[in-house]
Amino acid sequence: MLAEADDHVVAFLSQIHNLSGRTAVITGGAQGIGLAIATRFADNGARIVIGDLDEAKAKEAAASLKADAIGVGCDVASDADVVGLLEATTAAFGPVNVMVNNAGITRDATMRKMTEQQFDDVITVHLRGCWNGTRRAAGIMRETGGGSIINMSSMAGIGGVSSFCAYSASKGAVAAMTRSIAAHCRSKGYKIRCNSIHPDGIKTPMVAGLHTTLKPGQMPSVREKDPKQVMARFAEPQDIANLVLFLASDESRFIQGAEMRIDNGYLMWAD
Repeated sequence: MLAEADDHVVAFLSQIHNLSGRTAVITGGAQGIGLAIATRFADNGARIVIGDLDEAKAKEAAASLKADAIGVGCDVASDADVVGLLEATTAAFGPVNVMVNNAGITRDATMRKMTEQQFDDVITVHLRGCWNGTRRAAGIMRETGGGSIINMSSMAGIGGVSSFCAYSASKGAVAAMTRSIAAHCRSKGYKIRCNSIHPDGIKTPMVAGLHTTLKPGQMPSVREKDPKQVMARFAEPQDIANLVLFLASDESRFIQGAEMRIDNGYLMWAD
């Protein structure tokens, strides 16, 4: 019954958020949130390009989709790699219409314990990687009639997490950069929308790895036990993918420069 219900949901969403004829690029798309986004896009008619540091996994993920899709090796911190990713996209399916800057890493440490290298690694992948993807995709979209750029930020970039100093800093910077780029596109009259989304803890391989380093009761394991959470659970990758699908579609055409929280209201004060 659940499988049938899921099929009905997919069919319903495909009628609303139709991406037929569009080409979408998802960085960090070989697993977790990125793969969930790619799958949702594929279910709604898009042609998919998965960019990932692990080229073999990118190709494997692309082959698993029920859509025209390719996987490309890409280090988002390298501008040359991002240019190559978008050139491969154009060669396979035409110019990019939807760019999802999702690739990310974590080096969990407090301000006092974080090394300079750890800090630089996180800032480079999240901030420079997002900048590379956004500016290169926007340059193409400006010449081809527009598109949607979706940047993966985090609730850590709004609320801050004590044990994720660089992560919080980088995600806050991604949100600020997104606003700046959205303002620029609007002022120039480009038909390019740029928005950021801010998830809370999500059940992904990256987050699962944190359980081996955090003490009992620390984030993120406390999320599942919090009585103030209405649904007291991690978000599923599919929860995030549904929001990204909306931002990629025409139904969100009047949304520009938004910071969209998807956290089950966790930052709200509960009595």
